[in-house]
Amino acid sequence: MKRWGYAVAVLYALALAVAMPPLHLAAFAPTVSLARAIDSWSDWQLWGLIAILFVAEALFLLVPVRVASRRPVTRRTILAPILASGLMAALLAAGVALSLLEFVYGPRAPRGWEVAPIAAGLAAWIGWALIFWRTSATSPGEDVVRAQSRALVKGSVLELLVAVPTHIVARYRDYCCAGLMTFLGLACGIAVMLFAFGPGVFFLYAARWRRLHPDAT
Repeated sequence: MKRWGYAVAVLYALALAVAMPPLHLAAFAPTVSLARAIDSWSDWQLWGLIAILFVAEALFLLVPVRVASRRPVTRRTILAPILASGLMAALLAAGVALSLLEFVYGPRAPRGWEVAPIAAGLAAWIGWALIFWRTSATSPGEDVVRAQSRALVKGSVLELLVAVPTHIVARYRDYCCAGLMTFLGLACGIAVMLFAFGPGVFFLYAARWRRLHPDAT
């Protein structure tokens, strides 16, 4: 079961890597070429971020792996998935802040603008952790993970409802690198949405494995 968990995390990382050039093309067409979009794969920051998200997905799958393996889930076990999913909530909050900053200020963001997305992300991360840590005291670990997944899917949809229109507005403005911050908002929303499907994909794998190996314990 642990191997299946890692397989899902690897698929998540591959999905992010494959999605980057098409997202780049869709966000900046027709001013960006296919070669330039593919060249994004040479950016070490991209691979560093994908590595961080891969680790977060693997941690988020700890509880589903233990449930599928019929091992006990304690509150201590669920702390890592809560922190990992909290990182995703932080990305959504930062994505909204970045998108709104570009929508309001365009290329002339005020000095110290970086504080807004960082503060929004930290607040979302802390709030998320507190809410679901308290929830874990009264709910089974599997239910907590499912609730987090549903919340992240809804949150990513809401974040994209902000990022997409603001990116369209930014693209119609005549300045260099139009839509860069809103593009980051789009990337955050898509990354979190894919992340949230991880436990569901894993449980599908686990159910299939049990059907093929009904005598396995």
